[in-house]
Amino acid sequence: MSQVTTSSQPGVHTREHLDLVDASSARNYAPLPVVVARGEGCWVTDVDGKRYLDMLSAYSAVNFGHGHPAIVEAFLNQARKLTLTSRAFHNDQFGPFCKVITELCGQDMVLPMNTGAEGVETAIKTARKWGYDVKGVPHDTAEIICCTENFHGRTITVISFSTDECNKAFGPMTPGFTIVPYGDADALAKAITPRTVGFLVEPIQGEGGINIPPDGYLRACKDICERERVLFIADEIQTGLGRTGRLLACDHEGVKPDVLILGKALGGGMMPVSAVLASKEILGVFHPGDHGSTFGGNPLACAVATAALGVLTGEKLPERAATLGGPFVERLRTIDSPLIREVRGRGLLIGIELKPEAGGAKKYCKMLAAEGMLCKETSDHVIRIAPPLVIEPSDLDWAFERLQRVLTA
Repeated sequence: MSQVTTSSQPGVHTREHLDLVDASSARNYAPLPVVVARGEGCWVTDVDGKRYLDMLSAYSAVNFGHGHPAIVEAFLNQARKLTLTSRAFHNDQFGPFCKVITELCGQDMVLPMNTGAEGVETAIKTARKWGYDVKGVPHDTAEIICCTENFHGRTITVISFSTDECNKAFGPMTPGFTIVPYGDADALAKAITPRTVGFLVEPIQGEGGINIPPDGYLRACKDICERERVLFIADEIQTGLGRTGRLLACDHEGVKPDVLILGKALGGGMMPVSAVLASKEILGVFHPGDHGSTFGGNPLACAVATAALGVLTGEKLPERAATLGGPFVERLRTIDSPLIREVRGRGLLIGIELKPEAGGAKKYCKMLAAEGMLCKETSDHVIRIAPPLVIEPSDLDWAFERLQRVLTA
């Protein structure tokens, strides 16, 4: 690992790129002023040659690090042969992918899509159709219960059950959703009606601020759903595939979702791949023409996802996240800073919540970037730490030194 030169001012090439973006790009993001050009493992390099330790992993999409050799090889080999057929025809990568992911996750069937938001939309359609065809809910009356502070994507339907005030600018909203407090199983039980078909929940809320629910919450919610014949729908787009120290975050409480949504890391850091998994009773409600995607299940995506799952299990990355994450969280809690309100995390999904008087987390993320470490604020006051699962202990030591320096300066 080479030394990282620190500077709070963007370099020449960075400034040129930022000017181009400012002139031509819609302003729907407020990224840090870092222009990444190359990446390898847990480290990236910007257009001016400065190196950074990636402690965000593209919101867990880069769980395997940048350019993992086995995943790159699968990508290149498949790209040379066949990239896209649409689902109008079969392709030779689709069946093997379906077999690998359903066996790994203990589900009967999979419906592949591309982005996480598409996966959530697919799960919503699945729950509604199951409610009408199997549970017998009257058509056009299905209700799905969601949680406060949730983040499941940015489509009109998904933001219709968001509690983020900024989403109110895009109405009218899609009906059919009920909101209950996150972490409150009793509130879920009270909200269920004869028309309720599903409960959509993040086992740990990522965008909401790395919010970890009380112990036993997921198990209690699953028991309630079973009793009331409501589908337990787990959005594991960010928490799944090893991030929290288990294959799925639901595994910490021995909960098997009725409907499981995966994404982000499923694409191996190469391309968007998402998937919805469930039993034959649930996903079996779909018939040709009900739902689809031109790119969903394409041969390139299937080859990459299959390789990514092979790396996940072959390199025992969930176990690695558990081994490294717990001690790192405890170490972060030793930082003696008046700015810190709480450090919380599971595996390598960690949030450092700052007190309001700190003035928001973004300025500290900028200071960390100047020190050569990339992370991002979430929920205004939380610094999100989520490095690639292949990170070395020495790199975590390096990151801790920067965090300690910035938060105690």
